[in-house]
Formats: sequence, structure tokens, C-alpha cells
Amino acid sequence: MTTSQTSLFSDSSLDFFAISLQSGSNGNCIFVSAGNTRLLFDAGISGIQAQQRLATHELDINDVDALLISHDHSDHTRCAGVFHRKFGCALYMTRMTHAVLQQTNRLGKIGAVHFFTSGRAIRINDVQVQTVPTPHDGVDGVAFVVTYRNKKLGIFTDLGHPFKKLESIICTLDAVFLESNYDVEMLRTGPYPYPLKKRISDPAGHISNEESAQLLKSAFAHNLQWAVLSHLSGENNTPKIALATHRKIVGKDNPIFVADRHSVSDRFVIS
Repeated sequence: MTTSQTSLFSDSSLDFFAISLQSGSNGNCIFVSAGNTRLLFDAGISGIQAQQRLATHELDINDVDALLISHDHSDHTRCAGVFHRKFGCALYMTRMTHAVLQQTNRLGKIGAVHFFTSGRAIRINDVQVQTVPTPHDGVDGVAFVVTYRNKKLGIFTDLGHPFKKLESIICTLDAVFLESNYDVEMLRTGPYPYPLKKRISDPAGHISNEESAQLLKSAFAHNLQWAVLSHLSGENNTPKIALATHRKIVGKDNPIFVADRHSVSDRFVIS
């Protein structure tokens, strides 16, 4: 993602914005700033990477109030314990997710954990985070809706399939990071073994470019300001193909971007 693509959304005077620090099966982490509250969603990249990438925006990871974990898969959790110990991020996750991470010794030594129940809302300072249960094959996985001053940002990756109520929820959002994991034809003809192809395309796997585009077509007809396509596969998708599919279905005039698998994005402001 280039700066020129997103400079329209880079007015730092506005106080509700998000930054993708990395997105994909190689690691996921999203930063959200809302008023005086700083949040990280998932910790699938190293502490050094997160610190350095936030520093490019003149942001300090030590100012983060909370780290919220969506589910137990390693590309979302591998450095959660590091973020907690090194930077003092308060940890938020479900009890089931915590149990799996403890059983597999992926957190290391940590302090108190703030547990939330899937489907319920969390209040962190002046921000509400609504958790949305997903049918992805992680343990007790959730997506998130961050609300600040009546504006809503969705963080929707690892969705499984376009489950009931997903479209209606996304249509209430002002902005969204939305999974667009694979191109159907690339997955069908690609090198993955059949069981892995089936796992990706099954109802507990990931959603395709076409499924993502159909969701955004409905959302842009409501109040959606922008969308960032997220969690693209490195083997079964490309940014070019994902954008082309969305532009064909959603239209060419809607602000749609792609979160990079290896680098930080610019700021995306919710106004």
C-alpha cells in the first residue's frame, strides 16, 4: 500500500483513525486510536516490528492501553505475551482462547488477563468494542466493532463464511478492515493439497474476494466511508486481483485499499 493511495485519509488532526501494521497469514496487527485511547488488535508480528512501524507515524507502542485478541491462531497471537511484558499492554481475550494459548505455552509468563465473553461489549476508557462471534475454525473467535463518538470501525478477518447477520452488521459501519482472503480460481488451480484447499473454502475457513465484494457492495450503499481489504493469501490472491474483483462488483468510485502482508499502512481516518 503506497502513501499516495491513502494520503486523502491522513489528516492527523482527526482523532479516530486506524493503521494496519501487517495483515496476512504471516502475521496480523491493527492499531486504532480513538480520542485518548490507543488499542492494538492481535499480535502476530514481533514487538520490534510493531514498535518500529508505529514509530513511522510518530506513535509510541508504550502508550497502547490494551491488546485485544480475536482468536488463538498463531498469526494473531504469537507475540501477545511479548507485547504484554515489554510494552505493558493490557491483554483482552476470551477464557477459551486463553486456555488454548496457556496449554500450548504461547503466552509465556504474563500478569492479569481481562476476559471478555464472545458476543458482548467491552468498555475501554471512552471507547466501546463490541465483539462478534465468527464461525472461523479458531477457538471462540470474534470480530470487532469499535465505536467512538457514534462512529463505527469494523475489524473483520478470519470470518469462516458470510454468516447470518454479517451483512447487516457491516452495513452499520463507517469504515472496515474486511477479510478478502482468496481468489476462487487461484485457490482451485493452485499448489495447495486438496485438504488445505477444502479447509480454506469451507464454512469455517476464509471468505473469498467475491464474498467480500458482495458484502462491501451493500455497505457502500449505506454509510461506509472506506474499506481496507485484509488477510490476503500470499499464494491464492494478489492485491491486483482482489482490487479488480471488488471494483467490478462494488464499482470503481468507492475508496477500497489493500493492507500489505509485510509493511505498515498510512493512517485511515474515520470522520
